[in-house]
Amino acid sequence: MNTEDTNVGFDTLLARLHVDAGVQHVRWIGQDQPTLTPGEQSSEDLFELALDVAFQCSPDHPYVAGHPEWFRRRPDGSIQYAENPPKKYQDIHPFDFESEQWPALWRELEGVVRFWVARGVKIFRVDNPHTKAFAFWEWALASVRRRCPEAIFLSEAFTRPKVMHRLAKAGFTQSYTYFTWRNTKRELVEYFTELSRGPGADYFRPNVWPNTPDILPEYLQAGGRAGFAIRATLAAMLAANWGVYGPAFELLESEPVAPGREEYRDSEKYQLRRWDLERADSLAEYLALLNRIRREQPALQHDDALEFHDTDNPQLLCWSKARGDEAVLCVVNLDPWHAQGGWVTLPLARFGLEPGRAYLLHDRLGGGRYFWTGERNYVSLDPKGLPAHVFVVRHRVKREHDFDYFL
Repeated sequence: MNTEDTNVGFDTLLARLHVDAGVQHVRWIGQDQPTLTPGEQSSEDLFELALDVAFQCSPDHPYVAGHPEWFRRRPDGSIQYAENPPKKYQDIHPFDFESEQWPALWRELEGVVRFWVARGVKIFRVDNPHTKAFAFWEWALASVRRRCPEAIFLSEAFTRPKVMHRLAKAGFTQSYTYFTWRNTKRELVEYFTELSRGPGADYFRPNVWPNTPDILPEYLQAGGRAGFAIRATLAAMLAANWGVYGPAFELLESEPVAPGREEYRDSEKYQLRRWDLERADSLAEYLALLNRIRREQPALQHDDALEFHDTDNPQLLCWSKARGDEAVLCVVNLDPWHAQGGWVTLPLARFGLEPGRAYLLHDRLGGGRYFWTGERNYVSLDPKGLPAHVFVVRHRVKREHDFDYFL
């Protein structure tokens, strides 16, 4: 998330900062914001500050001259630049985590994290951890947690599944996922069933993002405002943890750098941008509503509560999350251009509902209330309005027999 995203209901703000482990404060890049000083980040803040950790150096960083033994060199003596195939970063010097002086390097980098933990920062998004030594992460994360058990580390690694799971086992609290590229009903059902019920569910904790600073998926490029709303609803209601790169997301940024590419044309990686957060077409209110629903419905905060339900239209995705007496039922139109309708089939016993008796659904997105009866009920959703229902299920509707005065 960006520094301006304080009004859409997220708990954590991922800030773009000038970071130097030798100073006692940080300042927002390009923003007239107050500095963060030691002890200023507290549990009473409206949101919690997270930092982006990228363990690598620019060519003019003091480490390059002061500790040349920490870097891998080519036969000609030049420092090997960073690569994350197919990308090459010739302006970045990666550390050699297996150099002869690895103990000093590991202690130095672990100390950078502890510096910020001491100043109240407890959440870190780690850039491309799969390009660093697994043994380093296993040691460093355990070392930090001995001093700060509540520290959270998000693995920003879009790589092979086995590697992502290896990082989770090494100690990363949460991980990026392939949700960004899962668009069809079949893809979503298979993937989220794997995340919530698969063999890695006990240790691999997903954090789903419709977009990132590096990735503008084709669905958002073509889907218009409805496409953004659909992807946000899927992320917020399917997963216990979610996030967006904003305000690019809330302001519907959809122009790629070139046809067939998934990078932003006006990427903040290469420029400072000012955003008009008061734009009439902003999704800020919708994102805030999704987050408000998540806070008020605890079942949405768990991945193991997820269960998909049948629909007779491949463009309608239906699922529920239940915990105790609470049940939330979601139906989403996956088509950002056309209205879609179809029959939804629910296992009534799973919801504690009785066949033949009406039950009440309260749509938290649109505000409407609906009486349904039986297992099969019809739903129609037009993306020009709201592309989804998020129902809170009332187990049963009272009848005259339920009152004391009925004789």
